[in-house]
Amino acid sequence: MARRNSTLGAMAILALSACSVPDEPTDVHDPYETTNRISHAFNKGADRVFFRPASQVYGNVVPGPVRTGLTNAANNLDTPRSVVNHVLQGEGEDAIHSTFRFLLNTTMGVFGVFDVAQSFGLERRKTGFGDTLAIWGVPEGAYLETPLLGPSTERDAFGRFIDILANPVGEVLGDDGDEIAAATSLPSVLNSRFEFADTVDGILYDSADSYAQLRLFYLESRRFELSGQGSAGNAFDPYEDLYDEVYEGLYEEFDPN
Repeated sequence: MARRNSTLGAMAILALSACSVPDEPTDVHDPYETTNRISHAFNKGADRVFFRPASQVYGNVVPGPVRTGLTNAANNLDTPRSVVNHVLQGEGEDAIHSTFRFLLNTTMGVFGVFDVAQSFGLERRKTGFGDTLAIWGVPEGAYLETPLLGPSTERDAFGRFIDILANPVGEVLGDDGDEIAAATSLPSVLNSRFEFADTVDGILYDSADSYAQLRLFYLESRRFELSGQGSAGNAFDPYEDLYDEVYEGLYEEFDPN
């Protein structure tokens, strides 16, 4: 595990050393706009055809406590990854905090279905490799919107890739973790889409240029979060929960390792 993480870290530094940097400082660096808009049209179509209607059915049919429990379980499976990144960021207290949160929720909380750690003052402190790269000083690079994974930057897109590839939940929980991830990923996605319906619909369907609106929303929210004024646990990215969890669940379900 340690060897794999060190290898992935080296890959990250080498790959991101070539991140696109504008010739002059700019709020929006989007040299791939033409391709990004094609991806945006695909994402918007997927939302209109599947995610939006499915989330409404799920949110209105499945009782709230059940939806909350499934989302809690999905969030719990994300915690080992946060612990690893807390360590890489030099945040020892956060790593210990998240470790105890994971242990409590996995045992007393029945694999995280019940967020018992919250009652002990152990709130969720989510982080990922994109945050780690930012702390290490890697520039954000150009804006990207990828199919299903949604809005990102070159730095954060690579961070997401590493997070999915190196998620240690399988090492911690074995096959149980992979099975729970597969069972809770899509329900958690649909619940996020249902709960944030007004925000997502406002960006995608009520703006004159949904691509430009989403790009601005993502970049401002992400920069605000990384500035330390907003926490990763409280920040809202309308695509992060919607699509990351689907790919992570599928990867963990079919990963031969």
